[in-house]
Amino acid sequence: MTMLKIDSNCRLILISGGARSGKSSTALELARKAGEERLFIATAQAFDQEMTDRIEQHKLERPDFQTLEKTADLGENFAEGKVWDAVVIDCLTLWLSSLIFSDKTDAECEASIYHDLSQLSQSCKTLILVSNEVGLGIVPEHALSRRFRDLNGRLQQGIGRSAKEVYFTVMGFRIPLHSFQAGQ
Repeated sequence: MTMLKIDSNCRLILISGGARSGKSSTALELARKAGEERLFIATAQAFDQEMTDRIEQHKLERPDFQTLEKTADLGENFAEGKVWDAVVIDCLTLWLSSLIFSDKTDAECEASIYHDLSQLSQSCKTLILVSNEVGLGIVPEHALSRRFRDLNGRLQQGIGRSAKEVYFTVMGFRIPLHSFQAGQ
């Protein structure tokens, strides 16, 4: 089992919730409070016009962020010495989907994500990861969907254990699930 190693100078925040629950808005709000040097790593891919339009609309909502569009190897090319006040990754579930569809095993997906998060944590003061909660509904009918749900859940648990803060969003509200206090 791969372990997530986050730089001790980095504040890792995990935000999860359902579709349109306010996850991304919460992430942007927390990133803006963290400082002026902000990077948004978008993991979505535009396979059709609707998604292209959505991506463009989202960019308009964050003109104060530099945007990097990547679906894999998110931790590469961050050894330039720049330290970001906040890096937002939106989102874990699309990132995981890209890895699964590149024929990686579960262990390889987990190792890749943990490696990239570890690398990124060395280049930012606050690292905010957005993820969809996909395990609250029914058991999916298809094996691939069950694999995705299970792996996403395991990743959220592992990342949550390393996070300084964990939030669940619902109906636009941020519910704190975990906040690390010194001495815990």
